Amino acid sequence: MYYPLPMFRKAEADDIEAVCRLYDSIHSAEEAGLLTIGWKRGVYPTDETVRKAFAAGELFVGYDDGILVAAGVINRKQVDAYAGAPWSGDVPESEVMVLHTLAVLPSASRRGYGRGFVSFYESYARKHGCRALRMDTNSRNAAARSLYAKLGYREVAIVPTVFNGIEGVGLVLLEKMI
Repeated sequence: MYYPLPMFRKAEADDIEAVCRLYDSIHSAEEAGLLTIGWKRGVYPTDETVRKAFAAGELFVGYDDGILVAAGVINRKQVDAYAGAPWSGDVPESEVMVLHTLAVLPSASRRGYGRGFVSFYESYARKHGCRALRMDTNSRNAAARSLYAKLGYREVAIVPTVFNGIEGVGLVLLEKMI
């Protein structure tokens, strides 16, 4: 079945509540055993996560036929767990772009929205002079790990950590050079 790619763009103030609802739907699906992401309601991501990303100009969204189907945070911030990882080459921080908190509406999964958002992220990085693309995911998130591998991302390391307030996370660090 063919699904058209949504429009991806920087979030506007009117998108904030929709992104909060998107993350809430993921928490609900995970609590119901329908997804394994490794997030925790009330800990990460929260409405505050969304509002901070928007205020920083780092929140991005994807809509299809007027429905928010994907959201994520794009910036140059490498979290502490990235330090010391065996990244490719010696890339200055100014040439690194990072994708955080990518989410796809559970009812719209397996329609190419995650792939489309990552493609948007890669294009955004190129336009901003970045050649190293980095991201992370919870080691429990098999679906994301599979998608990222198919898109050419290399698992650099799995770092045991407390991540965004969630204990016992095996944080998978991923990278792709463009």
